[in-house]
Amino acid sequence: MANPNDPALHSWIDIPPHSDFPIQNLPFGVFYTEDRGTRVGVAIGEYVLDLYAASQFGYFRGLDLPTEPKVFRRRSLNAFIKLGRPAWRAVRQRVSEILRHDNGELRDQEEAMRECLLRQRDVRMLRPVKPQNYTDFYSSIEHATNVGTMFRDPSNALLPNWKWIPIGYHGRTSSIVVSGTDIRRPNGQRKAPDAQVPTFGPSQQLDFELEVSMVVGQGTEMGQTVPLAEAEDHVFGLILFNDWSARDLQSWEYVPLGPFLGKNFGSSVSPWVVTLDALEPFRVAGPVQEPEPLPYLQQTGAHNFDIQLEVSLAPQGGPETVISRTNYKDMYWSMAQQLTHHASNGCPLEVGDLYASGTISGATPDAYGSMLELTWRGTKPLTLADGSQRKFILDGDTVVMRGFCQRGEVRIGFGEVRGTVLPAHGE
Repeated sequence: MANPNDPALHSWIDIPPHSDFPIQNLPFGVFYTEDRGTRVGVAIGEYVLDLYAASQFGYFRGLDLPTEPKVFRRRSLNAFIKLGRPAWRAVRQRVSEILRHDNGELRDQEEAMRECLLRQRDVRMLRPVKPQNYTDFYSSIEHATNVGTMFRDPSNALLPNWKWIPIGYHGRTSSIVVSGTDIRRPNGQRKAPDAQVPTFGPSQQLDFELEVSMVVGQGTEMGQTVPLAEAEDHVFGLILFNDWSARDLQSWEYVPLGPFLGKNFGSSVSPWVVTLDALEPFRVAGPVQEPEPLPYLQQTGAHNFDIQLEVSLAPQGGPETVISRTNYKDMYWSMAQQLTHHASNGCPLEVGDLYASGTISGATPDAYGSMLELTWRGTKPLTLADGSQRKFILDGDTVVMRGFCQRGEVRIGFGEVRGTVLPAHGE
């Protein structure tokens, strides 16, 4: 049985060079068409493999999927994820087999080909999971240092607890939307530094945050903890995540209880979940942690992932300008540490929950993961390809985030998460 990650594998489907979705990837997502309704699919090149249709033709026979094919006709991946890691791996392995260049089981069956394969351009992608809970972490030391420098003492930018705890806050799931969904500029209270009283109105400092989110794949009971060595067993895969932020609302309201209306009006996610199995070849060690974490958070080995990330901004009717390039591998707190700490007080995990990394910033100004940092709180405007400048995001602007891993000829991509800003209500 071939290893689905084998870089020598290739498919009978014509896959464009530099595609995010070669046969070594096979991410899962949920799509909709008028004639089929909602289905679970796998991305391969420019196509989607309809897993429900594939099950109807018997391609998953013998895989011991207890509720198959019903799990492939849901509006989210949650039911499929609940089948557990053996089921995820078995389906990905079987999909890899039937798409392999030397396997004619699907390729040589005209009716099955017509029913099972659709072009991505002909389907509408949906939010891949239905999260009951969402937590946003704050795990990039570069980002935390930049924010601390801007808003506090530059000589003591990190708060005393930052190197001891994977800091996070609980967000809102009802405003998490799939890529391509427009984002409405939020109204709220903001107070200028020289003003005596706050005002209410549209945010004037709308921002993005470049993040990667894990998708919880295994739940826990209330009161149960997750040892660090088992943390990754509770993760199904990763997606791109844009945590839209209204900085003026945020800076006025966050004391004393943290983020509120400046954060919960919208978050955008990419539609394809890349499994940890597909990312296995791209593991790397994270930064050295000093001081050494408390015992329950001490880790050895490679628990970060080498994911290259970029952000583009396009004004209405204008071209995209790449404004940031950075990498997920430099996160100070790993995904495993985040999950273990989250569960350390007995907080139950639920399948489909999203735990976002927090803003991912690199060490250089062109690698910062937010407009707040890229323009240094608006004091250093960015110049776009059309000649216009930005301190923060304007109405009509489109923000696009992309991510991929690369080793040799194999590129494991996440697709993109895209959102266009609409004027605030009342504007």
